[in-house]
Amino acid sequence: MNEVKLISGRGIPLVGDDIDTDRIIPARFLRCVTFDGLGEQVFADDRTQLKGEHPFDQPQYQGANLLVVNANFGCGSSREHAPQAIIRWGIKAIIGESFAEIFFGNCIANGVPCVTASPEAIKTLQSKLQSNPQAQITLDLAAKQVKCDDWVATISMGEGSRQMLLEGTWDSCSQLIQNPDQIKQTTQKLPYLAWQ
Repeated sequence: MNEVKLISGRGIPLVGDDIDTDRIIPARFLRCVTFDGLGEQVFADDRTQLKGEHPFDQPQYQGANLLVVNANFGCGSSREHAPQAIIRWGIKAIIGESFAEIFFGNCIANGVPCVTASPEAIKTLQSKLQSNPQAQITLDLAAKQVKCDDWVATISMGEGSRQMLLEGTWDSCSQLIQNPDQIKQTTQKLPYLAWQ
């Protein structure tokens, strides 16, 4: 299983509160059979409206793998496609002021940490990334901090979710298939599976 402890790279600032899942991935893209190709459609309508000025289109942020957002990110409908689109664009962690609960859970289920920091820390980090898109960020789940060059801030995350990422137990499917003998023993005890 994949442990998630330290994520380093470049960041992309996405300024604004209450960015909902319909903005992250518009409803017309939910008809897909697989999540393949969703990364290209992330923030499709916002990007069209901003005509190349959306952070996900700007050349200086291409290849960034940490997303820095404001309050109540991922609110709205509970579509799994929203974190999938962000992940498939290349994001490996999200740092924000706060997250909608279902969006947060969908990210954790995919091994993507959503950590919070104070509004002041988020604004500072976004400003740093706007003035220097090449700045290096390190998100350290064990130390509960984020670093950007020589700047450091404390981050928070629910302890259960943080431990699941640190220990690599966030992937329930992987846990299941690693225990085939226990699965077989359990199924043999279930009366509704004991047919002849």
